[in-house]
Amino acid sequence: MQNKSLKIKFGKNDLILETGRIAKQANGSVTVTYGATVILVTACMSKDIREGQDFFPLTVEYQEKTYAAGRIPGGFFKREGRPSENEILGSRLIDRPIRPLFPEGFLNEVQVMAMVLSSDGENDPNILALIGASAALSISDIPFKGPLASCRVARVDNEFILNPTYAELENADLEVVVAGNSNGVVMLESKAKEVSEEVYLEAVKFGMESLKPILSMQEEFCRLYGAEKAKVELKLIDPALMQKIESLAQEKLNKVYKLSKKEEREEAVDLLTKELESQLTTEGFLAADICAGLHEVEKKQVRKMIADENIRIDGRSFKEIRPISCEVSVLPRTHGSSLFTRGQTQSLAVTTLGTGEDEQLIEALDGERKKSFMLHYNFPSFSVGETRAIRGPGRREIGHGALAEKALLAVMPPKEKFPYTIRVVSEILESNGSSSMASVCAATLSLMDAGVPIKEAVGGVALGLVKEGSKTAILTDIAGLEDHFGDMDFKVAGTRQGVTAVQLDLKIDGISLELLKDCLAQSKESRFFILDKMSSALNSPREELSSFAPRIDVLKINTEKIGELIGPGGKTIKAIIAATGASIDIKDDGTVLVGSTDAGKSDAAIKMIRAITDDVEVGRVYFGKVKRIMPFGVFVEIAPRKEGLVHVSELSSTFVKKVEDVVKVGDEFKVKVIGIDELGRINLSKKQAEQSS
Repeated sequence: MQNKSLKIKFGKNDLILETGRIAKQANGSVTVTYGATVILVTACMSKDIREGQDFFPLTVEYQEKTYAAGRIPGGFFKREGRPSENEILGSRLIDRPIRPLFPEGFLNEVQVMAMVLSSDGENDPNILALIGASAALSISDIPFKGPLASCRVARVDNEFILNPTYAELENADLEVVVAGNSNGVVMLESKAKEVSEEVYLEAVKFGMESLKPILSMQEEFCRLYGAEKAKVELKLIDPALMQKIESLAQEKLNKVYKLSKKEEREEAVDLLTKELESQLTTEGFLAADICAGLHEVEKKQVRKMIADENIRIDGRSFKEIRPISCEVSVLPRTHGSSLFTRGQTQSLAVTTLGTGEDEQLIEALDGERKKSFMLHYNFPSFSVGETRAIRGPGRREIGHGALAEKALLAVMPPKEKFPYTIRVVSEILESNGSSSMASVCAATLSLMDAGVPIKEAVGGVALGLVKEGSKTAILTDIAGLEDHFGDMDFKVAGTRQGVTAVQLDLKIDGISLELLKDCLAQSKESRFFILDKMSSALNSPREELSSFAPRIDVLKINTEKIGELIGPGGKTIKAIIAATGASIDIKDDGTVLVGSTDAGKSDAAIKMIRAITDDVEVGRVYFGKVKRIMPFGVFVEIAPRKEGLVHVSELSSTFVKKVEDVVKVGDEFKVKVIGIDELGRINLSKKQAEQSS
């Protein structure tokens, strides 16, 4: 079999693209190898368009097979199940940059599948999967305006690293996934530790420069092994119908877009749609085509208003942000809460504090890890005045939550300083543009309301773009319709010190670095304005935690005492938890976290832990229990597996003739340590304990 492959140096390793060996029935099939990581990416297209199809049905599936890392899945069913959060985010990472590169009017179903077949535990496979998706689509007969390339850039010790390993990412203060083509930047996904806009732009430039050889490689790969593109039907609207809709609807749409409220505009457009359908169906046009045609006329009109007349739908200037209101402590029983409203977008954020038992266990290709900060995003149908079936979170919810979580990671307190598990939930109660950035703002206020000592407040803003020929309009704080009809969704979150998260998605096939620079500058100005509004509600974290939040006390014990505290089969620690009701988390370095909403329970647990782990001290008083009675005295347990002798002469201040006359097995009383001999035997006194109290 002929070897159909190309190889190029890409960062530390060779990047190898290969086709024609496996999965040959797919329209396009490519394996991507980097180090010992191997990804298979396939692209398939349906032969026909479904009847009544009016949208482009692209699906992307990114799958991480556990065998790739030499492991068997955990849980009861020993096979891969529903996609993990990382797989969902990987699917979105591929979908977002390739979607705008399919031709307009292309409605055949396309499915891209990326399977991680081998993982070396060093190199993140999702970047390779995106390159593979571009290569598979480019060599296939599927219409696609590729190629596209991607890379991950990290900054470590003020130096940029191409395709960093997992270990290098641990020390990075900036991480950027850059996807681009010959037209410019197509997609960005980033997290950072408060870096400047200038540093961020330099990282993107570094990434774009690194992509040029990969783009050239794919062009050569297509020239050598690519198939001729299939002749497919592009479903474009009949020009005659478009002309009729424009003449009938243009003037009415001008009036519609002077209405200030989103609901009023939507109702007016619905009425206009019905009116056009009743008029034009009699002329032989289909209702679906009429609806699609009106949508195109709307799009042209909105974009013309912005590009030619410098008018936004709601009358704002290009840099103007909608009215903002911020409230905190809006819920009486939660640990922290806030309500952030910007125009018709509203997020209710709720913070809950937990103990180490509440950490999320994540099973990933690079191994298991625990996660102590989570931000979850919910988007109920009522937020946009709609009805739909209630199911679990979709890919959009997972993606928006992950972005908001990234934005806040840079300011979260270290575990040593604040040993809590933290969960923030953003409930979107209204939505008309950039609910993910509203979630960032609401989550920040909610965390501060809960008393979480975050380093700085984080604010976020979304920018849009309308590009018509030589005319370019950058729109701050885009509304839903501007996002829908515009060319860009550019989200930037950060503090006053710098950027913490960026996400860029386009509907066009690339933007220049110069335009990206202008967008970053405009976002900074807007972010500072939003942070000012937030600080008027709450300008720093509360000094005290909610009375409903668990109290976590941190103890430090000798590591040699850990086994003694846990006990055989966990018997000792389980007994303490059962007796006190407190949660106890023991770390390998001897740190013990004791948590409870009741201070009394925490104190009781701490005393029991101290009794076991602290060395017995002469002169200290303990509360003990009689375990054995002998003719010469009694043995009293003062801590698990720690017993001492109370001699008959130390049982009472009066003469004791017979030990059984004074005590019996199971009696509990205070005893004082009066000596420890050279063999470690402990001598106790009941009468001296009574005298000292």
